[in-house]
Amino acid sequence: MEEFLNIEIEIVEVLLIVTLVAMVARRIRLPYTVALVLAGLLIALQNELRIELTPELVLALFLPPLVFEAAFHLRLGQLRANLTPILTLAIPGVLLSTALVGILLSLFGILPLPAALLFGALIAATDPVAVIAVFRAVGAPKQLTVLVEGESLFNDGTAIVVFHIMLAYVLEGTLSPLEGVVDFFIVSLGGVAIGLILGYGTAELIARIDDYLIEITLTTVAAYGSYLIAESFHMSGVLAVVMAGLVIGNVGPRGMSPTTRIVLINFWEYLAFLANSFVFILIGMNVEYDELLQFAGSALVAVVVVLMVRAVTVYGLGSILQGVRRGVDRAHLHVMIWGGLRGAVSLALVLSIPLQVVERRQLLAMSFGVVLFTLLAQATTIPMVLARLGLTFKKATPLEYERIQGQLLATRSAGRHIDHLYQEGALLPVAWETVKEEVDQRQAELSDRLRELLGEHPGLRDQVISLARVEVLRAQRAALDELARAGLLSDEALSELEAEIDAKLEAPHDDEVVDIEIPA
Repeated sequence: MEEFLNIEIEIVEVLLIVTLVAMVARRIRLPYTVALVLAGLLIALQNELRIELTPELVLALFLPPLVFEAAFHLRLGQLRANLTPILTLAIPGVLLSTALVGILLSLFGILPLPAALLFGALIAATDPVAVIAVFRAVGAPKQLTVLVEGESLFNDGTAIVVFHIMLAYVLEGTLSPLEGVVDFFIVSLGGVAIGLILGYGTAELIARIDDYLIEITLTTVAAYGSYLIAESFHMSGVLAVVMAGLVIGNVGPRGMSPTTRIVLINFWEYLAFLANSFVFILIGMNVEYDELLQFAGSALVAVVVVLMVRAVTVYGLGSILQGVRRGVDRAHLHVMIWGGLRGAVSLALVLSIPLQVVERRQLLAMSFGVVLFTLLAQATTIPMVLARLGLTFKKATPLEYERIQGQLLATRSAGRHIDHLYQEGALLPVAWETVKEEVDQRQAELSDRLRELLGEHPGLRDQVISLARVEVLRAQRAALDELARAGLLSDEALSELEAEIDAKLEAPHDDEVVDIEIPA
């Protein structure tokens, strides 16, 4: 009982720290995940709070909600439009990265080839959480966000499968390329199949139920159930969760009420926030300073090699992709190289290496070194990279404009309220006429001032128009979902129209006419 209470107290303490860190990070404009790692490092120095970061904790408890939430929000139209580059980077990219990192570390004498390939596999998994948060804050292009998030979702599954193949190579001393390829496809396709079955099954159940509490519970069962079932059959749990999240996020909403959609989105955002918070603060808390110092040279070489290989892989495959119908913009490739952060999955994999592996302590130190560098150096400088490449589209809105707009909206709301009171007979005509005149006059003054500000700031005017276009596109998308739910639009037509809208949403800053034609 006492042990349970101690665990509960530690969890509450971590939640309090997470809350404080979030508040400070927002104020000083530091990526939240980076702030959590720094907080964890400080806590580790004090040795006052210690929660062990285990592979089971990361992979079975924290990873399913993180993967499911990301997949749930990824639209099929966006994924389909960028599927070729995403899968190219997530499958051949991971295999190429594993081989190059392993060969280079072996040639430099850092590790024997089997252990070097094992490190190459575990460090190939990217973690875009900090980068995606920056993308949203600065208004990065939608295609770039989809590429980074999509690559991470699929390359996590690929990296885990390759890691287990390489771990068998380290333990047994033999590696059969043909057998490895067969195992890779069986494990990957098995995970995809399990995720699709559970995803569609859950979506069908949701369509027959009108109770948001039950529907949320079903999605939770789907997220964790797909992972656990796939792993029990020795298939890819991560890919199972990805597919379940994609299906439920794209098919499920057609059978949901608007209330359920809002509650479901908020629930998964909160669950992902909690999982991310625990993962990144635990990363900082579990850094072994003695081992990191002992293998500092190896860790430094690993950082350089991983960055070099990331550049070679992304630029090389990106050049090949330029020949396909929808290639990848050169500027996007630059960002994907520097934004290829490593995080929870890499650490979970290295922690799962058996103690009998001689190089385990060195692999652990190298992994922590790479993860810390990518989070502390790359994540904090990604906004500058985006700005340098001209990929930030959110202009700074003058504070006065925001203040006046807020006053105008509040005044209009007040006007509607007194009109309602008058119509209900709760306000005398003389009082209504007097107050109504004052409210109308105030609205006119605020509207005039807004027009003046837009004239003074041409960039602000363009931004306001751009945001209005985005709202029109979002409204059109919502209308398409309603038509599909009512059976007035086929899945094929819905997919085509959603893809057209998503393409326009990727460049909302362009001065284009919003024109979505629905065929008769």
